[in-house]
Amino acid sequence: MTAVQSAEPLENAPNGSNDVKPRRNSTILNPRSYVAEELSKQAPIFTGSTKFEPLQDAKNILVTGGAGFIACWFVRHLVLTYPHYNIISFDKLDYCATLNNTRILDGRPNFAFEHGDITSPADVKRVLRKHMIDTIFHFAAQSHVDLSFGNSYQFTNTNVYGTHVLLERARQHSVIRFIHISTDEVYGDVPVGAADLSEASILAPTNPYSASKAAAEMMVSAYRSSFKLPLITVRANNVYGPHQFPEKIIPKFIMLLQRQQKLLVHGDGSPTRRYLYAGDIVDALDTILHKGVIGQVYNIASKDEVSNTDICHRLLDTFGIPRQSPADLEKWVQHTPDRPFNDRRYATDGSKLAALGWEPKMDFDEGLKITVDWYLVTGNEIWTMEEHDELPSSDEELAPAAEHGSTWTTTAWNRLQASGGTV
Repeated sequence: MTAVQSAEPLENAPNGSNDVKPRRNSTILNPRSYVAEELSKQAPIFTGSTKFEPLQDAKNILVTGGAGFIACWFVRHLVLTYPHYNIISFDKLDYCATLNNTRILDGRPNFAFEHGDITSPADVKRVLRKHMIDTIFHFAAQSHVDLSFGNSYQFTNTNVYGTHVLLERARQHSVIRFIHISTDEVYGDVPVGAADLSEASILAPTNPYSASKAAAEMMVSAYRSSFKLPLITVRANNVYGPHQFPEKIIPKFIMLLQRQQKLLVHGDGSPTRRYLYAGDIVDALDTILHKGVIGQVYNIASKDEVSNTDICHRLLDTFGIPRQSPADLEKWVQHTPDRPFNDRRYATDGSKLAALGWEPKMDFDEGLKITVDWYLVTGNEIWTMEEHDELPSSDEELAPAAEHGSTWTTTAWNRLQASGGTV
């Protein structure tokens, strides 16, 4: 389950904090397509649902990539659930991160944002010392597989060297707990009918992104063995939900449909992925923080295995778009050349984490509906800088789209509110 809280009214602020300037490609609130200001101010606050007895040896927790998708869920959950912990969100504010993801936490005594880059030893040293960090959750990473085929150096730099910097600084700072967030993609392709892979399975990455994450894990393993750094590694399935940057398939397809554009599907659309709702992975990470064993690796695994084509169909159904005939599908779905290599499926065994008491609770269809509703409320307000620059200069030119968006957002808002505070 996922807790949803009502937001307290906040004044709108630009995408930045502590004099941070927005970066090129950062998501921003577009002032000229602000379809329902009151809805934005009162939007639900999504967190996890777990709560444990606070750890006595954890006080100051650094979350790298804290303004990104999964990490912002975790940051909100820790700040709002555990007043005992001081949570420091550390983020470069790259294209897929935005301070709007944690804006609701501004002013809370146990939350702070620090602008910095994990590939900068000076930045990392500064934040560890300034906040006397004892625990690190390392989310920050380049994670979009498609981009890794054309810009692999950046993936190696951020995911491998950045992790190395964190590990070395953590060793020098004598942190007592370091949780490294990896991915199920390090295992590589799992044939149909093969057994789910355990944490002891061989790593066999097949693309530059997953190779960089596997390489980062090798650094983690080395620091665990050589320096006895207190490390835990987490490998999760694909995560979806509100706040995800619209480069990944589910939010991208939602926003394309909202803008009445075709869905672009790699190849024949048959590859499958197992999907975890963001609230479920937050609960899993909370469980690992409070009950996980140092030195262990944990799969965070779902059984919701869904193909790209099936995601298209479910979203078309959610939007009420007919898909019964080939002509209907051709109008809304366009197949594009596949990736240079595309794993057919991933499949991991989550029994080790289940033994700690965690299991996914969100039904995929229900999680998809919540996600669609969130993007219908906020989607017209999320743009890349390039999209913002290309917008018409006249508010009148945007009027028809704004009117349509207002109808959608009001309906979606009512559905979110009808959840009664917990979904």
